Amino acid sequence: MDTLAAPFPERLVEGYRAFLDDRFDREKSRYEELAEGQTPKIMLIGCCDSRVSPEIIFDARPGEMFVARNVANLVPPFSPDDQLHGTSAALEYAVQALRVEHIVVLGHGRCGGIRAFADDTQGPLSPGDFIGKWITLIGPAAERTGGRGRHETLDGYVERLALSSIQQSLAHLRTFPCVQILEGKGRLHLHGAYFAVATGVLMLLDPVSGQFVPAVGEMPKKVQMIRCDEPG
Repeated sequence: MDTLAAPFPERLVEGYRAFLDDRFDREKSRYEELAEGQTPKIMLIGCCDSRVSPEIIFDARPGEMFVARNVANLVPPFSPDDQLHGTSAALEYAVQALRVEHIVVLGHGRCGGIRAFADDTQGPLSPGDFIGKWITLIGPAAERTGGRGRHETLDGYVERLALSSIQQSLAHLRTFPCVQILEGKGRLHLHGAYFAVATGVLMLLDPVSGQFVPAVGEMPKKVQMIRCDEPG
């Protein structure tokens, strides 16, 4: 069936022009280096959510981070079979080909994928079954939380589940033999992080206590003035 071709979004063309006039012009030598190959030290596994851009949050230069994004920043367990595994393929490439030294699982507040799993009154997000199947990976994390408390709000449970899901993804990362071996040798390090969208607060998983703690001791005053009930 013939379809009417829509023009390329003008917003993107405008953005590209701004990129050429500013960042590309300032970092032209950097892009010339990157044309020869990439050597990022960090892999970041984040959510597809349009509000959470890792490169912006961490003020990253081109080539600094190898980023894989999916719904709800989930990592499946090691499961070699004939199926298609996008996140596992990205992980394999980052660890075995690029030799990254750090893997960060970045969760975030108000995550729609986490909420879809937590809210059993909500219908399917789409008529297909890809999302529904994918977010079953949150199941073990939900078990770790003990489920939603009797007097707990749905919003509160969603954020608590998001933190647990980050820890579950780290556990799944450790089921990959290449990750196990390199982490055991001290050549690869795993990290959990959580970004509160409304407040800009970044929380990091303390591997000793198992708790999420602020990444910086004191937020800038202009950020502190933002009022929000998001955790962190």
